[in-house]
Amino acid sequence: MPVPLTLHPDRLFPAEPATRDMARRLYAEVAALPIISPHGHTDPAWFAYDQPFENAADLLLTPDHYLFRMLHSQGVTLEQVGVAPRDGGACAEPREAWRTLAENMHLFRGTPSSMWLGHVFAEVFGFDVRLDASTADLYFDRITEALQTPAYRPRALFERFNIELLATTESPSDDLVHHKAIRESGWNGRVITAYRPDPVIDVEDERFPAAMARFAELSGQDVYGWAGYLEAHRLRRAAFREAGATSTDHGHATARTADLTPTDAEALFRKVTSGQGDAEDAELFRAQMLTEMARMSVEDGMVMQIHPGCFRNHNAGLFARFGRDKGADIPVQTTYVRELKPLLDRFGGDPRFSLIVFTLDETSYSRELAPLAGHYAALKLGPAWWFHDSPEGMRRFREQTTETAGFYNTVGFNDDTRAFLSIPARHDVARRMDCGFLARLVAEHRLEEDEAHEVARYLAYDAPRRAYKLDAA
Repeated sequence: MPVPLTLHPDRLFPAEPATRDMARRLYAEVAALPIISPHGHTDPAWFAYDQPFENAADLLLTPDHYLFRMLHSQGVTLEQVGVAPRDGGACAEPREAWRTLAENMHLFRGTPSSMWLGHVFAEVFGFDVRLDASTADLYFDRITEALQTPAYRPRALFERFNIELLATTESPSDDLVHHKAIRESGWNGRVITAYRPDPVIDVEDERFPAAMARFAELSGQDVYGWAGYLEAHRLRRAAFREAGATSTDHGHATARTADLTPTDAEALFRKVTSGQGDAEDAELFRAQMLTEMARMSVEDGMVMQIHPGCFRNHNAGLFARFGRDKGADIPVQTTYVRELKPLLDRFGGDPRFSLIVFTLDETSYSRELAPLAGHYAALKLGPAWWFHDSPEGMRRFREQTTETAGFYNTVGFNDDTRAFLSIPARHDVARRMDCGFLARLVAEHRLEEDEAHEVARYLAYDAPRRAYKLDAA
């Protein structure tokens, strides 16, 4: 017998009645605000050509590494959920992959994935029964059928979700042809890009040789010489700005920065690109390039984002068989005060520079990041991210940063997702959690109600517009 699927209107609000009532009032004013999604990883081709999504599994399961992690931890293979090995080996067909997810939905109880999927199933597709083994085919057929209709094409969903702006993320070796197609299509949806140069900065990245060759081709520069390499970055950044970009993004393993002399930086570049450097040289080069990217941000006005603190592809066997982004990235201890000092010494006081810093190490919030953001005008805190993009993670973020950095040294919420249909769900969770936190401050007489209403709107809408310079763009 199918079990009913319901979304409680007070989900995530405080349990205490008076505080819950306050949260309701705050949420009522921000729930319908347009979505600003200034950092994410959706595919721009979806919006460029507006082709129907294929089926439920290809859209909601196979791109979602959050789902892979939990399923893999319980012995479900990636082949069983439709992920093909790099050697061309067999994997489950979409319907079978979807059945595997449905049979294992109990594994996600209490997780953000369950909450996001529940929102998608109920609000986007209108289901009133839960996904489980008994309803797997019902879900697959109804979702797949809906996806073939005009109302479920990418642009129609973009408009239905009330998305005002969505940023994708591309590397310097991307020709941005899909963004060009979006601009030339006549569609009014605003989809922009962001500059993610990691594949041509991290010499330890297996993509580095091919990415450098493409970098040279697209920029027309000798990227194997230091001057040509830096000029290629400037040229590609300019091309990204023409495609709407207002930000760069850097996913280095650490937050380390360096400020070498030009002579030493060039010598280091020659060493690492010739294959003669070791792991320390590669790390020092990444550190120097963060400072070089900051210098270019001062020049061209692009906001700089740093996303450190992840040991990527920790499962070597899984990486060898399936490649990147398969749920085997693990947070590591990360520090910022000493690591960011060379960069901040150079640009931390420059009014033209904007830096947004994220972390996967929550121990650094109150100890390092909030005090840094509470001092440097150039530095703002990114929201609870990735493993902490959850109700408890959002609550911990506000509790550990507000007393030192306040609300106005944070940048609101961004969803950082490949899962397009989950974007409204993720923003709704963030708005509910912020309203609950603000309601508690009002109940404790630490904030007046009119102030709470202003902050709620700021966090939901105004902060990302300001932090990512979207009005100027």
